[in-house]
Amino acid sequence: MNSIVVIMVIGILILGFVMLGIMAATRKKSPGLDVEAFRSKWLKIEASIIDDEASCHLAILNADKLLGAALQARGFSGQTMGERMKSARSTFSNNNAVWAAHKLRNQIAHEPDVSVKPKTARYALKAFKQALKDVGAL
Repeated sequence: MNSIVVIMVIGILILGFVMLGIMAATRKKSPGLDVEAFRSKWLKIEASIIDDEASCHLAILNADKLLGAALQARGFSGQTMGERMKSARSTFSNNNAVWAAHKLRNQIAHEPDVSVKPKTARYALKAFKQALKDVGAL
C-alpha cells in the first residue's frame, strides 16, 4: 500500500511539471524594447533641430511619437497617448514636464499658429528624453 501512495505522489508531481511546462510554452511573450532602435531614432530627433521653427515642431512631434511607441512596447494600458501616459505616471521621474511636453505637441498638431522657440523645444525634448529613460527605452 505504501508503494502505491509513493507512485501516485510521483505521478502527480510529474503531471504538475508537465502542466507547468505547457503553460510556460504557450504564454504570450511581451515584445520588450529594442533599446538600440529607440536610441537611433532619438539621436535623429536631437540632430534634426536646426534652430528654426519648423524643425522644432517636427522634433517635438517625433519625440512624442517615439515616447508613445515606447509606452506601447512596455505594455502600458490605454487607447490613447494620454491614457498610456496616465498609466505610466508613477514611472516618470518628472510627470509634469512630460505632460507639458505632450501638451506642446498637441498645440503644434492642432493649432495652426503655434510658435515654438528653440529653447522651449529643447526643454520639451529634455522631458521626452527623460521619460524615455524612465521607461527603459534609452
